[in-house]
Amino acid sequence: MHYLLCMFFSNLHMVKIINLIMEIISVLVVLGLLSTKGAECRRARILDSFQYSAMSCRVHSASLTDYGGVGDGQTLNTKAFQSAIDHLSQFASDGGAQLFVPPGRWLTGSFNLTSHFTLFLHRDAVLLASQDVSQWPVIEPLPSYGRGRDTAGGRYVSLIFGTNLTDVVITGDNGTIDGQGALWWQKFHKGQLKYTRPYLIEIMFSDQVQISNLMLVNSPSWNVHPVYSSNVLVQGITIIAPVTSPNTDGINPDSSTNVRIEDCYIVSGDDCVAVKSGWDEYGIAFGMPTKGLVIRRLTCISPDSAVIALGSEMSGGIEDVRAEDILAINSESGVRIKTAVGRGGYVKDVYVRGMTMKTMKWAFWMTGNYGSHPDNKYDPNALPVINGINYRDMVAENVTMAARLEGIAGDQFTGICISNVTIGLAHKAKKVPWTCSDIEGITSGVTPAPCALLPDQAPQGLTSCAFPTDSLPIDTVQLQTCSYAMKYL
Repeated sequence: MHYLLCMFFSNLHMVKIINLIMEIISVLVVLGLLSTKGAECRRARILDSFQYSAMSCRVHSASLTDYGGVGDGQTLNTKAFQSAIDHLSQFASDGGAQLFVPPGRWLTGSFNLTSHFTLFLHRDAVLLASQDVSQWPVIEPLPSYGRGRDTAGGRYVSLIFGTNLTDVVITGDNGTIDGQGALWWQKFHKGQLKYTRPYLIEIMFSDQVQISNLMLVNSPSWNVHPVYSSNVLVQGITIIAPVTSPNTDGINPDSSTNVRIEDCYIVSGDDCVAVKSGWDEYGIAFGMPTKGLVIRRLTCISPDSAVIALGSEMSGGIEDVRAEDILAINSESGVRIKTAVGRGGYVKDVYVRGMTMKTMKWAFWMTGNYGSHPDNKYDPNALPVINGINYRDMVAENVTMAARLEGIAGDQFTGICISNVTIGLAHKAKKVPWTCSDIEGITSGVTPAPCALLPDQAPQGLTSCAFPTDSLPIDTVQLQTCSYAMKYL
């Protein structure tokens, strides 16, 4: 090549320039080979990178393929995930680590996360939950429940699980986690479960948790379950399951403090957001409330359940819930409070505003007759306290019944306030749009006219129910721009 160039350029000056260029190219090639640090030279290494938002960025990075992961949809990757996470845990005190799941279909059983760690799914990555039951270890029931939700014994550990963690991020570029739940739904319907079904993501006894920008489909049961945790951000999650699938709740903050759920789209066979804090005597004894919860910009479809449910397991207490800018479509109820004699605990200081409801059975539902006890050891004198429930600035259309509000005889639900709410009834709506018993409260600017137990206060000057003007600590969390460099041979 050099000779041909020299023949083409007869000018000596041009020849010298070409010699210089060839020398520079040779040096660059040598330097390039040295920079691969011993990598095979059969193919050049191509670098790509991306950025994402997270509570914390990491100093160290690795790909699942570095630990033998195979994304063919058939090879089991449980050991690859756990080996990667166990290895990366050594960097917890040295800037933390992130594990990248590249494009592919990654079959896996349950695996445990570590602290100061990020799990990131590429947009074309799909985690496939193994349908081999042996890949799901059995763990003890939650102490605030005393037993599993499906059976009296223990429970299968969640697909992605972590306990006693600090600073953990599960995120992606809308990568997918597929629970392949049909097997579990069939076992549930046929009464073949030995233990309670697994969830997709469960984080216990942890602080600083982020779950964001993922698609969760076909969970065996609940999808996202932060429990006994604090400072939790759930953001940009899409959850999809057949509306007939059993107990596929979307997001269940449980005995947790300072939680923010926002910008999520949920289609499920159960409540889209179910707020919990323990079950009867076990929840009372454990005594850990869910407190300081923000829910905003949620879209929900759930024909047989609620958009936002408080309870029924609320024995540790639920306090200071703030929900706004919610869209409910074809759901059983917009906001539902579920409790029973024997629950104890409380639901208080609940604020909901800016909800739009389309095709609902009830806009509002409260019941003190939910039942469903873990065993017969509950205290019949443990009565729940329901107080300070505020709904405002809502509109609904095609609703079968405006509200069904049923407290407990001798234990009224008090402090209910509903204002600026217009409910358009369906063509075949119930003749009586409101049913009320054992409740106390007030209304203003509500259509159709509420029951007598909720008298209109507009003539006395009430214009709107309360909604807090302060911010919770979770609202002050600032996300950072983090990066990852993908390497392909």
